[in-house]
Amino acid sequence: MKKNSFLLPLLLIIQLVFYVQVSAADGVLRILAIGNSFSEDGIENYLHELAAAADKQIIIGNLYIGGAPLSLHAKNVREDRHDYSYRKVLLDGNKKTKNGVSIAEALKDEPWDYISFQQASPLSGNYANIMESLPELVQYVRGQVGPKPAFVYHQTWAYQRDSKHEGFKNYGNDQSTMYGAIAETSKKIKRSGYFQKIIPAGTAIQNARSSSIGDNYTRDGYHLQLDYGRFTAACTWFEKLFGDDVRKNPYKPAAVTELQANVAKRAAHSAVRKPFRLSKIKL
Repeated sequence: MKKNSFLLPLLLIIQLVFYVQVSAADGVLRILAIGNSFSEDGIENYLHELAAAADKQIIIGNLYIGGAPLSLHAKNVREDRHDYSYRKVLLDGNKKTKNGVSIAEALKDEPWDYISFQQASPLSGNYANIMESLPELVQYVRGQVGPKPAFVYHQTWAYQRDSKHEGFKNYGNDQSTMYGAIAETSKKIKRSGYFQKIIPAGTAIQNARSSSIGDNYTRDGYHLQLDYGRFTAACTWFEKLFGDDVRKNPYKPAAVTELQANVAKRAAHSAVRKPFRLSKIKL
């Protein structure tokens, strides 16, 4: 990490000077995640529909390897490995997938406005571990895409209280401890200067758990529930990317009830306002 620390001021200046706040010149916002199944939960479902309901155009890309930590992404760029499932939500909302793709190939596929980074969930509250690989990966991506795209960091969520995930032991099998570590870590990452935005999906999910829905936001103890769970994360991404109050967005997935949709939108809105602190959702 130390050998890359001198790049921090330069990277921050580049982002501040060249940051494009809303979209490219053609009116289309393009977001690419270098991620795993948590980015799948966050952006592959419902984000496009929320944007369409607000008369906004978006193209979404996700470089997917299940469970991939930042260290694996860094190794993949060093070795130019073509190991990713490249999932793409097109302008019309249709999806296509191409396997055997490298990070370099996906970076060149579109003139991206935002590129997202995230850590694997078991390590998401470990700042020191994140910083072992993040500077190298950020430096590589910036070298590939040039100064224009803004970098964002995806704050992931704590596990369900009864999760059986092996990585839960890193936090004493305690949801509050895990969320606190994630919140504190993402706060430090914000101060690192690499990122224009933190996407507080972890805080949104934790907010939503305070509602009458309770601790029922995952389908297996760690991946998001397919309907209102994923919708909560998508609402967070929408408001943070576009700057629009998601509570005013009319879109609701058919499988999501009015109560679940209201909780999702309120939880996301509160998270965007207070990304590192919990807000109780009284619904």
